[in-house]
Amino acid sequence: MAKITLSHLAHSYLPHPASEDDFALKEMNHVWEDGAAYALLGPSGCGKTTLLNIISGLLHPSQGSILFGDTDVTEAPTTARNIAQVFQFPVVYDTMTVRDNLAFPLKNRGAEPAYIASRVAQIAEMIGMEDQLGRRARGLTADAKQKISLGRGMVREDVNAILFDEPLTVIDPHMKWALRTQLKSLHREFGHTMIYVTHDQTEALTFADKVVVMYDGRVVQIGTPEELFEAPGHTFVGYFIGSPGMNVLDANIEGDRAYINGAEIPLSRGYGELGGRVQIGVRPEFVSLTADRDGLPVNVRRIEDVGRHRIVRADFFGTDISIIAGEETPVSADMNRVTFRPDKIGVYVDDWRVTGGAA
Repeated sequence: MAKITLSHLAHSYLPHPASEDDFALKEMNHVWEDGAAYALLGPSGCGKTTLLNIISGLLHPSQGSILFGDTDVTEAPTTARNIAQVFQFPVVYDTMTVRDNLAFPLKNRGAEPAYIASRVAQIAEMIGMEDQLGRRARGLTADAKQKISLGRGMVREDVNAILFDEPLTVIDPHMKWALRTQLKSLHREFGHTMIYVTHDQTEALTFADKVVVMYDGRVVQIGTPEELFEAPGHTFVGYFIGSPGMNVLDANIEGDRAYINGAEIPLSRGYGELGGRVQIGVRPEFVSLTADRDGLPVNVRRIEDVGRHRIVRADFFGTDISIIAGEETPVSADMNRVTFRPDKIGVYVDDWRVTGGAA
């Protein structure tokens, strides 16, 4: 296992990048702790796989350095980095049996036969293929082959890190849940440093100790699932995490009050003069629909019953607002205003969260 340090790291696919916009991966400086499980979360094209391939050595960065522990591995080839990597689509040896596929990384490093047999049996049980160890990989389904790839990535105990690039794409939904649970269990047991790339917030939030949210080539926030939900550091984090995502509205801030189209919204903190584009963000869980005269006037467009609660979709002068209402919460035609919990409102300037003082 190893601590991973990214120092002034950036990458462009252009030979002579002239501006920040030319970089697929904007400059970043981060330290990822030894033995922790991280998820790189973001939409397609945000730089997740680029960053993973730089860490693994498949791609050389345009600038900056990568350290495993105290060792600079920026110029080191993949083979010298002592990592395991599982790709989005299965990579298996079709002519080998499932057993030999799983054993290959250990045999290649001269491990003792008894240890290989024990470890292969353990991993085969984890991926649910203990009854297929004697089968050749050729002819197996795509999800079975991907389970072999996952198992081969997990079979070594001495790696610096295990890197997963959207490894559950071809796995059926029930098996996805089971494998995520087992990966988390193995992480707790063996303490490997794990980095897991995904665009699926459920995968990220259930797998990782820390989620690294990426947007437009930047890391916009690193935090626990609770931190990302309670205090999104960027409006994209609020939008991308949560279902539905955070409500974001343009506002003017004066001290501990926000003003939106003439309506006054109390805040739990006070703010000085703010420049740039100012917005407030509040999650649907902390928005209430009311018939009182307080709050913002809205037009309710539809109500979606999703079982445990209802999602009320409303319009505020062309801006969508989502409200989560419990099954027992009344919703009637005369409820045409919304109020926000003051302590759950974030204030953002040019999309970045700002911290206020005591109100």
